[in-house]
Amino acid sequence: MRTIIIAANWKMNKSIEEAHRFALEVHESCKDKEIPGLVPIIAPAYPYLGLLADVAKNCVLEIAAQDVSAHLEGAFTGEVSAAMLASMDIKYAIVGHSERRQYHHESNELIREKLAALQYYGLTPILCIGESLNERDEGNTYKVLGTQLEGCLRGINIHAPQDLIIAYEPVWAIGTGRTATGEQAQEAHAYVRAWLAKNYSKKLAKSISIIYGGSVTPANLGALLAMPDIDGGLIGGASLVFENYRQMIYIAMQKLGVVHD
Repeated sequence: MRTIIIAANWKMNKSIEEAHRFALEVHESCKDKEIPGLVPIIAPAYPYLGLLADVAKNCVLEIAAQDVSAHLEGAFTGEVSAAMLASMDIKYAIVGHSERRQYHHESNELIREKLAALQYYGLTPILCIGESLNERDEGNTYKVLGTQLEGCLRGINIHAPQDLIIAYEPVWAIGTGRTATGEQAQEAHAYVRAWLAKNYSKKLAKSISIIYGGSVTPANLGALLAMPDIDGGLIGGASLVFENYRQMIYIAMQKLGVVHD
């Protein structure tokens, strides 16, 4: 079975006190547990990465960055490099989120450069892809996903599942309260897995975790995880509440058959 990823993308939310308290609660609930097959991740705002990384030591919890610079080093004011993240023992970073594409005009080429920088320093990218409502209504979902995959992964070597996580996030379902049905999400995930099989290998395609993002909550996560090609969630608003996040970890543990009292 592929690794299930329960990733909280906090975006620009929480004070440092709130973030610290949340991470401590997760640590307390998970510190004595091994959860094979499951990786819980929190992606806080950049100023909190070091503090939360310290809390997550000796715990199953992992900390991710919400973005990374395409540059390895140099005179790029305000940027944070993959090398800096690696020096903090951060193992994951989100790239290509629709909000970065929309508000910061990030192209597939720029995202590809960020992927390359992360891989150079041994971090696992969480690559976000997804179509807008107009693109879906026009029947172009697969065309959009294929273009994003081709543009972002051109020249990127992937040898093992830890080299990449893909997050399918239909733009029309992010922060809107609308969620793709399990069947709609499954169709997109199956397309992505088939694309990986064609462009890399069937073995690799079967092993890479493809997670769903777009108004994921404890109420719909179970149905999403029941689909054969959905391996977790990249969760926004619902992940800001500890009890929601705890419940989603528990749902994933049930899926794995690893439930701790």
